[in-house]
Amino acid sequence: MPATEYHRVARTPAHRWWRPVLGTLFILAGGAFVALAGYLAVTVAAALAGQPDNVDGLPSFGERADLVVAFLAIAVLLPFTLLAARWIQRRPAGTLSSVTGRLRWGLLLKLLPVALIAVVVLMAGSLAVVDETVVDGTTADDALVGWGPFALSMLLLLIVVPPQAAAEEYFTRGWLLQATGAWFRTPWVPIAFQALVFAAAHGWGTPWGFADLFLFGAVAGWLTVRTGGLEAAIALHVMNNLVAAGLAAAYGQLTITETAADMPWQMAAIDVFVLAGYAWAVLKLVRQPELVSADRS
Repeated sequence: MPATEYHRVARTPAHRWWRPVLGTLFILAGGAFVALAGYLAVTVAAALAGQPDNVDGLPSFGERADLVVAFLAIAVLLPFTLLAARWIQRRPAGTLSSVTGRLRWGLLLKLLPVALIAVVVLMAGSLAVVDETVVDGTTADDALVGWGPFALSMLLLLIVVPPQAAAEEYFTRGWLLQATGAWFRTPWVPIAFQALVFAAAHGWGTPWGFADLFLFGAVAGWLTVRTGGLEAAIALHVMNNLVAAGLAAAYGQLTITETAADMPWQMAAIDVFVLAGYAWAVLKLVRQPELVSADRS
């Protein structure tokens, strides 16, 4: 039997046109319900404890608690995405991870340092060309918060960022790419669709920020199809969020409202070369043909 590419894995004998639609609604509704319940529970607890209001005018246990809640509100998409594949599309949930039916941890660990280098190059290049702006609204003139507060913030980020970034990847590069791929043989329509959703989900900031988010999603989607799994996309997303949030934490700017959608054109231009370099490095490291497609014999 011919091998199946990643974007076509959801095209099983159980596939029906309505399953991807129902699965998407299940993920979004379930994730929204749990996230809202979590927000309400934390807000009520903060109000009962007599905590002061945050920047949104709601009782809060502090900026770090707000950060944790915000990241976990996205992370809750992950279990619903896995359940949608298993319950609604009636296929192994592991096929979202890769064509081997599991997350290839060895490959992920191999790609994490490559992703870290790519993100550091992006941040360093941005510092060199963007006037005063560092990232996420911090500036070179802002004071560092000190090792103690920074270490605490980084500990929390190391706990919540990986599941948050993974959840976004499993939903966009995983679920949406495969759900759309069940309808299209070519990978380009699924890649473009999930990249557009990914960019739109981050809101509209600058045209350059939106374009960069779309490019990020497209490159991550293309690498997912080429390597047969989510490892390259997860590695890049985790490192990007860790470095960006870590830099904001160093300057005490965890409550900043700017996102990648607000990226200036200089940073977006640098990211084009960084993403291209990362894709090249990934393809150099992942050459085994058995990693790219699954045999449905």
